[in-house]
Amino acid sequence: MTEQNDKRQFHRCFYNKDVTLRLDDQQWDCELIDISLHGCLLRFKETWESQDPEAIYQLTLNLSEDQIITMNLSISHAIDNEIGCKCEHIDIDSISELRRLVELNLGDSTLLERDLLALSH
Repeated sequence: MTEQNDKRQFHRCFYNKDVTLRLDDQQWDCELIDISLHGCLLRFKETWESQDPEAIYQLTLNLSEDQIITMNLSISHAIDNEIGCKCEHIDIDSISELRRLVELNLGDSTLLERDLLALSH
């Protein structure tokens, strides 16, 4: 994808890891493709079956026993077995972990600061 076509305002951290997505009593195991301060891209083993379009899901990413990122997400788009999600809420501990993850991946704290500024607008 060229830079002209990529309209993302946030830097993505490519992080191939298994995660859990929940909605009420439903749970899906899936693969995290990338994550940013603004949301994430997930891949499922099978085609994503559309749920309530207004639903808020909870994503859990276990970085280690002590480090867990939990985000509340809405689905912004779905294509076959991949869904793009927008972060609707993240707690202070999770945003701290995510910030560290993105900063380590970017290798440049000024890029992270730009993302944080964009997030506040």
